[in-house]
Amino acid sequence: MKRRNFLAYAAVAGGSKLLFPYSASASTKKDRLPQSGKTSCNELDADIIILGGGMGGCATALAACRNGLNVIMTEETDWIGGQASQQGVPPDEHPWIETHGAPSSYRSYRNRIRNYYKQNYPLTDEAKTREFLNPGDGSVSRICHEPYVTVVVLTEMLAPYISNGQLLILLEYKVKKADVTGDDVKAVQVYNKKQDRSLTLKAPYFVDATECGDLLPLTGTEYVTGTESKSQTNELHAPDKARPGNNQAFTVCFAMDYIPGANLVIDRPKNYDYWSSFVPKLTPAWSGKLLSLSYSDPRTLVPKTLGFHPEGNRTENALNLWNYRKIINRHNFMSGTYNGDITLVNWPQQDYMMGNLIDVSEEEFDKHVNAAKEMNKSFFYWLQTEAPRPDGGTGWAGLRLRGSVMGTEDGMAKYPYIREARRIKSEFTILEEHVGAENRKLVAGEEAGKKAADFYDSIGIGYYHIDLHPSNEGDNYIDFASLPYQIPLGALLPQRMNNLLPANKNIGTTHITNGCYREHPVEWSIGEAVGMLIAYSKEKKIPPRAVRERKDLLEDFQKWIRSQGLETHWP
Repeated sequence: MKRRNFLAYAAVAGGSKLLFPYSASASTKKDRLPQSGKTSCNELDADIIILGGGMGGCATALAACRNGLNVIMTEETDWIGGQASQQGVPPDEHPWIETHGAPSSYRSYRNRIRNYYKQNYPLTDEAKTREFLNPGDGSVSRICHEPYVTVVVLTEMLAPYISNGQLLILLEYKVKKADVTGDDVKAVQVYNKKQDRSLTLKAPYFVDATECGDLLPLTGTEYVTGTESKSQTNELHAPDKARPGNNQAFTVCFAMDYIPGANLVIDRPKNYDYWSSFVPKLTPAWSGKLLSLSYSDPRTLVPKTLGFHPEGNRTENALNLWNYRKIINRHNFMSGTYNGDITLVNWPQQDYMMGNLIDVSEEEFDKHVNAAKEMNKSFFYWLQTEAPRPDGGTGWAGLRLRGSVMGTEDGMAKYPYIREARRIKSEFTILEEHVGAENRKLVAGEEAGKKAADFYDSIGIGYYHIDLHPSNEGDNYIDFASLPYQIPLGALLPQRMNNLLPANKNIGTTHITNGCYREHPVEWSIGEAVGMLIAYSKEKKIPPRAVRERKDLLEDFQKWIRSQGLETHWP
């Protein structure tokens, strides 16, 4: 496979937001792209163009480069890593993740996170020797860590391919247009708003790894959004009526720490009166005011009380939210390293249900994201001034927003955590009857229903319970048991398009099954399989869908991906 050295293209991206080490020639003034005006250096080509630098996009790039392809990957923000970095969500994983249930490269990523802390941070002797170090000891994940560490570790994993010229990463570029002929994407145009600069990217293959499935409408790829009806999917938990605009709430996460005795109370937010009295209009009803320590239990929907104590103390029988997504446990580090713990806030009180981010204008998108940030500020102010304390008082004045942890001035995440994207109309759609525990028993019988459906075209595995947050059209939680499942290749293949593949939450799931296919290791698994599918198709000179259509090719492909650490079946 001939390698195209992207160091020669350093001038095209220019600026400090291009993720690769400059060569001497690339850093000279005459070689850099002009800040405005037309240039002859506004077009690039590669074997694969990946739009989106999240977990799926990075995994696609790793797999493709590992197998000899040249890749250009764009990222809308200035951080790669998606959910785990720019969105501030520690990995949501299953209980077997340390040994199986994800590609070996994903476990390598996790181990590199731990090693980064062991090599660079003043850990205690006990923490340094702990095999399964959890830097924050947050209860949501076995590896709660700072978002930027994911950026560093993923950059390290991609570094050899950046260095040898196989990989070019364009930061702060968003896809704006696509050139399509028939069933094939020919090129895409990406735009850097800060630099007022457009680039045209050409390739035989395009991967949509964006958080919302941005490339699908631009290319005319058939897709679905929102909630399907029972008549469409026959799913046990599907409603009678389809609602394409009904999507799960999104969240803008933020980071904070606590300095006992300090008074760090922010100015009262201008919309505080509105948010402090706001009661979500949901069916079944929410527990009361959103800004409180009460919420609807996801499984039973009855009111449930949560606890909060920013020094990590027990809060009787209630979950202490402070410990839930804690990314720094000060006790894992040498005395004096941290004044207190650091936690990431992704709690029920932040689910933004008042608007939709899918298939709306850029102005509408920004309006709702900014409103979510304002809601966050009111929630933070409520924690500082009104949250009940165990001693009978109210408020924790020493709480502090940590912009340095999130890489932002205001302490909010760089990008919203989007739970539901556009989903391709795929050759095979994953339904609740394939993975939902209760629905599975109804269609397969009691004994057969104890395991998820067996997909002959499996290219990965995963597990998470089906977890749908409240929606923008008034649904309360939909949360129920699923089974350890496989990822079918058919769900990664659009029904019509030849050279466009999904690598995020945009695969062929339904509104229901998206709830267990949207987590970090599954997105990684999808991306890695897509990168290898393209490499295999290119080598065999066949379209990607032919791999699924021919038994001999499919078995050969599955054997090959297993040889590189992907798992296709649960043990």
